[in-house]
Amino acid sequence: MNWSKRNARLAWVAATAALLLLEICIALFVRDTFVRPYLGDVLAVWTVYCAVRILCPLRASIWQSVCVFLFALLVELSQLAGLVDLLGAAESRFLVVLLGGTFDPADLVCYAVGCLLIEVIRVSFFRMQRTGKKPR
Repeated sequence: MNWSKRNARLAWVAATAALLLLEICIALFVRDTFVRPYLGDVLAVWTVYCAVRILCPLRASIWQSVCVFLFALLVELSQLAGLVDLLGAAESRFLVVLLGGTFDPADLVCYAVGCLLIEVIRVSFFRMQRTGKKPR
């Protein structure tokens, strides 16, 4: 593995860990009507995206964001189907937190916003790297 790939992978590991820690702090300590329900969902897809980038640190594409959104959609649909109850795992606090307990269509909007923001940042960064100019 070359150094740039290794360094990029380490950067994505650090970003994933930092976002995961932030998500845990939000879940444990924030009790409001915006940060936890909406910003937390946006950050959740960012966390998953960073984890995906650990596997392919140097090749960013829109398909990574699409796959992250589809994964988030699948998790949300599992909530609609009551997967935790179907698995008989309603007593498992870990699974309830991991998979979520209730379906909310607003979560899908937050996931889409998070993925769109990832793409805006990715495309802006790519243009900046390619042209050497900062975006306006």
